[in-house]
Amino acid sequence: MPRKLISFDWAMKKLLRSKANFDILAGFLSELLKEDIQIIEILESESNKQHSQDKFNRVDLKVKNQHDEIIIIEVQHEREFDYLQRILFGTSKVITEHLDENEPYSNVVKVISVNILYFDLGQGKDYVYHGKTTFLGLHHQDTLELSQNQQKLYKKSKINEIFPEYYLIKVNNFNDTARDNLDEWIYFLKHEEIKEDFRAKGLKKAKRELDILKLPETERMAYSRYQDDMHYQASMVESSYTVGVHKGIEKGIKQGIQQGIKQGVQEGIKQRNMEIAINLLTAGQLDAKAISEITGLSLHEITKLAT
Repeated sequence: MPRKLISFDWAMKKLLRSKANFDILAGFLSELLKEDIQIIEILESESNKQHSQDKFNRVDLKVKNQHDEIIIIEVQHEREFDYLQRILFGTSKVITEHLDENEPYSNVVKVISVNILYFDLGQGKDYVYHGKTTFLGLHHQDTLELSQNQQKLYKKSKINEIFPEYYLIKVNNFNDTARDNLDEWIYFLKHEEIKEDFRAKGLKKAKRELDILKLPETERMAYSRYQDDMHYQASMVESSYTVGVHKGIEKGIKQGIQQGIKQGVQEGIKQRNMEIAINLLTAGQLDAKAISEITGLSLHEITKLAT
């Protein structure tokens, strides 16, 4: 039976920040981005915290690769409905952090946002989504490309290489069948274990370095507390969500009943006024305008009743 390993978010906080373990993180990114990634350095920022309580249970790791691209890695456990807007803000913030006032826009850094999600975001059957920017012609349906001069200036071949890219890994959607190397990593992200026959880049060392039993006693205790904290926070979020849903349903039912009563009363009044109008029309003593003023019905409604 595969041995239980340290969760990826804990590893990012404690182990993967060490240059000696860069090849574990590089292996994961290489399988995801489908190219050999080398991590040059870990970058610090306001959101790149060490302590588990600094950002609730969200984890950021910001690294630079051999192409001078910035890769943000986040692990998100709690449900967050505006998560897409938040990762957009996150990439925008990184861009502004890495462009000085006197630099031209051609120096804008390429940002890749990798998001490991343990909650259901949006609607979709897949478990890995990739988003990038393209420009399509409205009339000719062609894709806008960089000119040769722009390619030389930006050192990019395609427009989408300039703009941020996003990877969303919906861990809970994975069906536990590893069809390729990336799936082997996602299996680890979901179950915190690595099967003997897995061969994805970085996993062999991950299995060796992320073994819970090899942690010093103090680290094992800290990891245990961290897991307990994660379970507690997940329960709190789920409880808050459930309570919110029930309150919303109760409020909706109450408002629906009140609205139904109000609508029923209004329809009853209108029906009674129509009966009065019909009686007055039958008596023939008042014209349509006078009947409209008495009953509150429109002249058009009075005319229809008269016919």
